[in-house]
Amino acid sequence: MTQDDLDLLKQMGISEEKLSEQLDCFKNGFPFLKVVCAATVEDGILHLSDKSKDKYISLWREYLAAGHDVLKFTPASGAASRMFKDLFAFRDRGGEPQTDFEQKFISEIQKFAFYEQLNKVCLKNDGKNVMRLITEKRYSNVLDALLEQNGLNYRFLPKGLIQFHKNDKGVRTAFEEHLAEGAMYAKNKNGIVRLHFTVSEDHLTYFNRLLSEKVAEYEYNFGVQYDVTFSVQRHSTDTVAVDENNEPFRSSNGKMVFRPGGHGALIQNLNDIDAEIIFIKNIDNVVPDALKQPTVEYKAMLAGVLVEYQEKMFKYLRKLNNASVSDKELDEIEKFVIEKLHVDAADCPLHLANKIEYLKKKLDRPIRVCGMVKNEGEPGGGPYVAVNPDGSHSLQILESAQFDKNDPEQMTIFKDATHFNPVDLVCGVKDYKGDKYDLTKFVDPNTGFISSKSKDGKALKALELPGLWNGAMSDWNTIFVEVPIDTFNPVKTVNDLLRKEHQM
Repeated sequence: MTQDDLDLLKQMGISEEKLSEQLDCFKNGFPFLKVVCAATVEDGILHLSDKSKDKYISLWREYLAAGHDVLKFTPASGAASRMFKDLFAFRDRGGEPQTDFEQKFISEIQKFAFYEQLNKVCLKNDGKNVMRLITEKRYSNVLDALLEQNGLNYRFLPKGLIQFHKNDKGVRTAFEEHLAEGAMYAKNKNGIVRLHFTVSEDHLTYFNRLLSEKVAEYEYNFGVQYDVTFSVQRHSTDTVAVDENNEPFRSSNGKMVFRPGGHGALIQNLNDIDAEIIFIKNIDNVVPDALKQPTVEYKAMLAGVLVEYQEKMFKYLRKLNNASVSDKELDEIEKFVIEKLHVDAADCPLHLANKIEYLKKKLDRPIRVCGMVKNEGEPGGGPYVAVNPDGSHSLQILESAQFDKNDPEQMTIFKDATHFNPVDLVCGVKDYKGDKYDLTKFVDPNTGFISSKSKDGKALKALELPGLWNGAMSDWNTIFVEVPIDTFNPVKTVNDLLRKEHQM
């Protein structure tokens, strides 16, 4: 290792030991998880009646009224370039729109929230509006105005800054929709709404500017006060890239190449937040106000479930730390851990001597309540029961990459999943004494994966850290609750904004 390499590591806050561990991951790979079964409504996923839903919504309102500190956490650092990849291909190919995607985009372009802004850019750049350019078949001019720096610059901006929706009062970016949504279920008793967004360093100025322009308007409209903070992914969580020989990949100037370690690195950002309960939701899963009610109700319901389970866990932990806990109480606690938390000691018999310590360990952990929607073909991780490093079984959100595709039994279990993860989480991150958990201690480091990328025309391998709601929360207590599909409205491509859910 050269002095330049050592200087780079120091600059990034990465130790030589950490670099060595990452290189070993490339050489040794990651083990597949052993999965017991898919979680279903019959076993592992709660299906709540309307009466239960009302009860949990009331519980959440009582919790807020009691003055507890809550926060909404939104990963928003990804660029929106993937939203427009089909348009890049259309522009680079030239000519008439050919695919169904291209034809739909052009024929319905006036329905997009960003249309008026795009029109102004086209008039400025070409002296003609969007529809005139389309009539003249100058499609590339329209696409340049949308994507490039002399236009709306959407190839550079993140999803949070894309204009998603319009109504009779104007247009909203995805970021603004989260301001509105947060006011509907995360307002504390003092009328304060705490929101945190993880953003890239390149976009931080843009987010701050939009916030300063819009915050007074949203505070007035919703009768709240916002406390909005931002953070960026730490360079110390970046991971080294390697070549085909698993040696550090070097750029044309000879320097080692490091890449962001995936959204799993955001466990560090989450760990820095001081709040009792934290909502987590992706930046692109938002709808206009007219359709927000189901989302608001089910968010409050999930939070109420968390409050109920957490209070019971705290009560049991106090008993376990009392030397006079009775055998009857111990049986009750064990039953709760197995039947309600779905944590099973499996084939490890628990004798009285170690049962108390085992139950303490399983209860004294962060807890998350995760909404799960019926799988209707959308991609995403799913709910399963997996084997933990200590041999116990517990509920986990798993991605396809964590299954051994050469094991027929495991692949059958993978296909058995009836639901998938829409990234709809409510998290309790403090213990029964009110102290923050160190969330980095509940990560399973063996749940990362290796992906293939390229740089400067050369192939490289990249190391993805355990995903934020996968391996990074592997050792949390997990509750799955069925939520309706209309709470899940992601925007993966620009044409998704033409769906009826985004056109109200």
